[in-house]
Amino acid sequence: MLEPPAGSPRGTGRGLGAFVATAPERFATEQWGRAPLLSRAADLPAPRHGFGAAAVDELLARRALRTPFLRMARNGSTLDPREFTLGGGVGAAIGDQVSEDKVLRLFADGATIVLQGLHRTWAPVSDTARDLAADLGHPVQVNAYVTPPQNQGFDDHYDVHDVFVVQVEGEKQWRVRRPVLEHPLRDQPWTDHREAVHAAAAEEPVLEQVLEPGDCLYLPRGWLHSATALGGTSIHLTFGVHVWTMRHLAEDLLSAAGRRLDADPALRQALAPGVDALDPAVTAAARDQLRAAVERALDDVTDDDLAAALARRARAAQRAEPLGALAQHQAAGADVGPRWRLREHLAARWEGGTLVTRVGRLEVAEADRAAVADLLAGRAPEPPAGLLRRLALAGVVVPAAADG
Repeated sequence: MLEPPAGSPRGTGRGLGAFVATAPERFATEQWGRAPLLSRAADLPAPRHGFGAAAVDELLARRALRTPFLRMARNGSTLDPREFTLGGGVGAAIGDQVSEDKVLRLFADGATIVLQGLHRTWAPVSDTARDLAADLGHPVQVNAYVTPPQNQGFDDHYDVHDVFVVQVEGEKQWRVRRPVLEHPLRDQPWTDHREAVHAAAAEEPVLEQVLEPGDCLYLPRGWLHSATALGGTSIHLTFGVHVWTMRHLAEDLLSAAGRRLDADPALRQALAPGVDALDPAVTAAARDQLRAAVERALDDVTDDDLAAALARRARAAQRAEPLGALAQHQAAGADVGPRWRLREHLAARWEGGTLVTRVGRLEVAEADRAAVADLLAGRAPEPPAGLLRRLALAGVVVPAAADG
């Protein structure tokens, strides 16, 4: 039996609505990539990230974290991992597992704890991140910053991704200044503009506010910021949004065109014997021929080519909703199976008769494609038992009981 799909987080408050106290349309036109936005806890739904001091201690002491899932910083500088890691002990020949004792001493001495990749290590945070990513259409990763009282983990800097800062415990004073580089790309870090950043840090901030538990601050990439814990230990989460840009599309366009150039025999020919590779005239003579070939290749790249390339990026950037492998296998083989639902965050797309998702590729017989298409569209018919089993073992559907 097939349950109706759990549905998209869009419009339910599970995604963007948990982070901003404004309409999605207004956020898209006034804030997204343009300006910071501070939303107070009183105007937001109760957080679902399930994170706090107890979660920090659980991760440090009992989850056998390794670098780079943890880093530490003090006075604006990242510490050597050897300062807060040890070997794993008998049966775990690993030299870089987190030592909670070393972390304690460093934290007491003013170092900030940075728990990285929480979207992979703390389930409620992971769920929240996937919902936000589904609303935005851009991949999301999450870090936690645990700062001792009256300390600042990092000096003024900018990020190369947008962030939603969620204050979890304690208070932190944030100072935000305008960008020195608009919309920086991933390979344009603030350290490449260190002098400009230091000069801008001396100017008056455009926003200076204290974040309290439940508050959320949206910062577009490139905006300078620094923060200081006030009064007690501060814990905040940063939901980093690694945005897709027109530059990504341009890269995919040029890559697709390059594959077409590879198929051109004229371009695969060797240059003449005795060619002087240092002579600019060599390239000047070939310029018109090359331009014409590139233009033909670009013209041959279709909208579907670009869409497929962006879909590949999207599938690789995030994971689908988790499932229990053993429970899934048992349910798929049961004589009287459970009710099923479409697995969330699959990023499903047809490529001919192949269903391509974040969990793999599934060849679908022509007779079954309409049933699978109805499933993806939320029309929730009941596929034949054999097809349902195939979808279950492929990870496309999961037991509805998993919803709890």
